[in-house]
Amino acid sequence: MERVAFLVEQSGVRIPCMLNPESLVLRRWSGVRALRNVGGLTGTKVLNDDPLLHTGGGTTEVLVDLLFDVSLVQNPSPNPVPLNDVRLLTQPLWALSEDSDPAQPGAAVVRFVWGKTWNIRAIIAAIAERLEYFDGDGAPGRSWLRMRMLRIDDDGAGEQTIAPQAIPGAETQVVEIPPTPDSTAEEEPPQRLDEVAYRFYGNAALWKSLAAFNSIIDPFNVPAGFALRLPPIADLQQEPR
Repeated sequence: MERVAFLVEQSGVRIPCMLNPESLVLRRWSGVRALRNVGGLTGTKVLNDDPLLHTGGGTTEVLVDLLFDVSLVQNPSPNPVPLNDVRLLTQPLWALSEDSDPAQPGAAVVRFVWGKTWNIRAIIAAIAERLEYFDGDGAPGRSWLRMRMLRIDDDGAGEQTIAPQAIPGAETQVVEIPPTPDSTAEEEPPQRLDEVAYRFYGNAALWKSLAAFNSIIDPFNVPAGFALRLPPIADLQQEPR
């Protein structure tokens, strides 16, 4: 059976795993949040449930557990040097969660490939490792590695899928809030601050910080033509709740 591997899009490097996982866990968040107004939650007299706001998009998570053990390494060399530290095997996977390109925040874009059934384009959002079987020098011989991947759009290899203002060092942009669009228009520009925050930062929840940054008192009544400043995400300060 073909082993699981990670293909790094930018470099084309293939990182094989020692053993295939026994199971995969997939989770999906549909991009639905509780609707809030300036004063707090928008209430209802009929139901006790919070009203919901669909922000668009969503998140698909893939959780995989992998096993590495130095006793399973086969060295074809006639005078093999025994491998005693399992971290030498798992380090390439740890590197996938590091910043690989200053122009692209976070982890590298990879493909999780397993035979002809699984081919997921994703980034490594989190990684954890439990080490066991330490020798006299403290080198671990076994690793239980858990990786949390977030699927990203597969509209073309190498396409930038990260929101523009979420890139570190991005320059402040200025956009005008357009008037209410014509219902017959093919593509409506974003009107609300949560839509603008999702488009430029990938996170609709930043609308409140965006309003504070632009000194907007009433975020639900922004006049058409308002010059909205969009700073890098690091410059947005969360308002105290």
